[in-house]
Amino acid sequence: MRLPEMPSPSSATLRLFQSLHTWTGLLAGFALFVAFYAGAITVFQDDIAIWQNPANRSQHVETPAEGQLLIDRVIAAHPDAKARLSLQLPTETGSRYVAWWFDTAKKDWQSATLAHMDGTAKPESDLTSFINAVHYSLGIPVGGIYFMGVVSVLYGLALVSGLLIHLPRLSKDLLALRAGKNLKRLWQDAHNLIGVFSLPFHIIFATTAAVFCLYGLLLTGFDTLAYGGNLMGKINGALDVTTETPAANKSAVMLPLPELLERARQQAPDFEASALTLLNYGDANAEAAVRGNSERSLAPYGNIGVHLADGHILDTQIAGERDINHATMSGAYSLHFGSFGHYAVKWLYFVLGLMGAFLFYSGNLLWVESRRKSRQEQQGRAPYHMAQATIGVCIGTCVAISGAFVAAQLGAALNLDVPLLEREVCYGLFFCALLFAFTRPPIVAAVHLLRAAALMTFCIPLANGLLTGDYLLITPWRGDWQIFGVDAIALLMGGGFLWLARLTRRRQQAGQANSVWAMTSAPPRRVPAINTA
Repeated sequence: MRLPEMPSPSSATLRLFQSLHTWTGLLAGFALFVAFYAGAITVFQDDIAIWQNPANRSQHVETPAEGQLLIDRVIAAHPDAKARLSLQLPTETGSRYVAWWFDTAKKDWQSATLAHMDGTAKPESDLTSFINAVHYSLGIPVGGIYFMGVVSVLYGLALVSGLLIHLPRLSKDLLALRAGKNLKRLWQDAHNLIGVFSLPFHIIFATTAAVFCLYGLLLTGFDTLAYGGNLMGKINGALDVTTETPAANKSAVMLPLPELLERARQQAPDFEASALTLLNYGDANAEAAVRGNSERSLAPYGNIGVHLADGHILDTQIAGERDINHATMSGAYSLHFGSFGHYAVKWLYFVLGLMGAFLFYSGNLLWVESRRKSRQEQQGRAPYHMAQATIGVCIGTCVAISGAFVAAQLGAALNLDVPLLEREVCYGLFFCALLFAFTRPPIVAAVHLLRAAALMTFCIPLANGLLTGDYLLITPWRGDWQIFGVDAIALLMGGGFLWLARLTRRRQQAGQANSVWAMTSAPPRRVPAINTA
């Protein structure tokens, strides 16, 4: 494939961009690997939401009338919940209505279902929320999202500098994938090929991620510098579909949930509600914000505001009927997560996410190889420890996330605190993998951790089948395609890890002797020579 010749930059400019690309990639590489790997899995969050809670897989799908019963019971038992009560619909949970509200006395969020109103039920899995948190904040509760915002900016710099470095060579090297004894050149070709062809998507990911993560800081800055502290109220007014009118302290008959959902459907026949928020329930000024998706739209997320006392529509912000604020937010979100186009687009984003993770993994390996001393048995400590860290962080992330899936099923079967168990298992496996990587030669750690990742990932469908009875070969016959899909993808990924373990083992046995990947121990520390003069 021949492209028009591009003018070559000067050697000084090329070295500058090379240094910028290398160091921004290294500084952000580990965090971006975690974000891309977790993000690839988050693409299938709707399917995982069904898979993660076996109790929600019942054949009986609750009706809107039962949802209304749940609202009435929650309000009766917890009067404070009437100020703001959220409701997840069966389209989001799988079969049940789930109510959420903030308990001011306990200073924590509470949830309830028709089956568990008294709080005796153990917390259900929130695996999708946890993996998404790992995706956008590395699971760091305080400051993690801002850290990832800075990482996203570095990510953008690495994209631009990488493109400028390789732009002059695209005409001859774009489709080059030169296999042979020079493994560094093969990794370089694969790194460049994936980076160039997925560049438009990476630009989308970098831009939207930076905005999402730094959104709060940007608004705070604008609010302080330009709006005199009045911006936040304007933002809420611009993005909400409810008026946030204070309670009138006058009781009124509320629109029943079945009729509320019907009003939303009549307003937009292609709109499918997935959740809603009730404000000042039981009051004459009560309002509802119905959230959901519109079919056949590049920006499917939307909201419809409804007055609960008389049922009139307050605002409609759905595909084809929304202002620029809602269109921008919905479009940015759907472009980042691939929530349009059904499973064809989901699979595309899934593959792109894994390819993105490979970019940062291969970038670190290229840095290691570029500092390898090919004719010396003694190698430097920096590339050796970078190889250990790359193995520990990257493969450890794969082991840890698969472990969280297994923990979701174990916790539900043993009636434990499932969200807590998911986090403990995930973080525990990650730090164990990292410690293991730093106590072994890199090639040895890579083989063992890839096998561990394969085993843990194979355990996902195994645990689901043994603990719930929803075996991989049974779920398709029952039409449980979402449950089958999660298990099938886990099976494929487990096979991929096993294949990579075999390739790495082969490299260990037949690779070059003078390499950090063939050393049996860490290089000794350099002892400064003693001046005896």
